Amino acid sequence: MMHNAQSLPPETALSKIPGFDPRSAPVIGIDGHLAAVTAERLTPDALRARFAAPPAWEPEIVAERRFTDRQTVLAAVLVPIVMRERPMVLLTERATHLSTHSGQVAFPGGKCDDTDLDAADTALREAHEEIGLERPLVEVIGLMPTYKTGTMFIVTPVVALVQADYRLALNASEVADAFEVPLDFLMNPAHHHRHAIDIGGVRREWLSMPYMDGSTDRFIWGATAAMLRNFYRLLVA
Repeated sequence: MMHNAQSLPPETALSKIPGFDPRSAPVIGIDGHLAAVTAERLTPDALRARFAAPPAWEPEIVAERRFTDRQTVLAAVLVPIVMRERPMVLLTERATHLSTHSGQVAFPGGKCDDTDLDAADTALREAHEEIGLERPLVEVIGLMPTYKTGTMFIVTPVVALVQADYRLALNASEVADAFEVPLDFLMNPAHHHRHAIDIGGVRREWLSMPYMDGSTDRFIWGATAAMLRNFYRLLVA
């Protein structure tokens, strides 16, 4: 079940870097020359098989430039693929008052707790706490390589299949919205935009995958877009 909300107003910052709004940064390239992942590789059985016997591949993006003095923090996110006739990816919009990545499109997830058994346990626990996604409806099929954010989170993406009849209960203190984006849209590089900008003499580069959800503009960028790009690299290999 999808929850729709209005898109973020223009004055809502998507970055803690003063004067920087990724939505207004110039697009320096679109990767339409790269092949899209075929529909046959996006079925639940094909996704299970890909993780059961992964090909030789390398993640394309593994870390962002550091812009904090904090120490590294282990975290995990759930990459929830909803098993509809057209597979969908369940994403969240983080609450605007959060101290890191506020207002951004994200996977459900968060910091690892000492009581968590592993990264999958962290991702499942956080998904239940943030959006009320029940564990019995989720089938973990594999892990992706870790990704280090500029805020020093070392994130393990946990890929999972989700039954289409899920129901959500959003934790308003952490999540403003939850919505679905077609997996084939995200796995088509024609929708992968490249950005670069100099901030304080430092060049920063990132990807975005803007998606119009009805009348709502979902600006997928940064760590979420990077992890999706790595998922693309796995599936196309």
